Amino acid sequence: MNEKRINLNITPETKVGALLDSYPELEALLIKLAPPFAKLRNPILRKTVAKVTPLRQAAKVGGINIAELVNALRKEVGLSESAGISDDSNGAPGPRPDWLTNQIAESLDACPIIESGEQPIGIVMPRLRRLSDNQVFELITPFEPAPLMDKAKEQGFSVWFEKMGDSLVKTYFCRVRK
Repeated sequence: MNEKRINLNITPETKVGALLDSYPELEALLIKLAPPFAKLRNPILRKTVAKVTPLRQAAKVGGINIAELVNALRKEVGLSESAGISDDSNGAPGPRPDWLTNQIAESLDACPIIESGEQPIGIVMPRLRRLSDNQVFELITPFEPAPLMDKAKEQGFSVWFEKMGDSLVKTYFCRVRK
């Protein structure tokens, strides 16, 4: 077990699942730093979302600065502080985009999918690809779907989200053509 710890370097790109597999005692610190991380106690989310989510994206969901998060975790396990970690986003979605005034072409409540232990990316991405120019797709999840949002942005979609409460997020995707 100690060998695993030596080999894991905690960085912004470290997957939450790998971190907790190597350092299960860090779960309490994660929850203390950002209460939304309490969702990691859900074994389904732990098996699915945590396995693919890097700390950088988790920090956005938790509303915590990535450098603060990484260095607190490193300190807790006896690693030296990592300098030069940039926070590429303040986690805020920004102002509501103009394209969101378009009618929603399709909506998917992915909460039941996630609760069953599945990841919605395999369902959402094909639906996004079918959107016509300027159509909007609405995704409802219990948390900010950061990995899915990043994947959609990589494929040319505009993305915006709004938190509707502690455990409900609506994310909107649009292939905007000028």
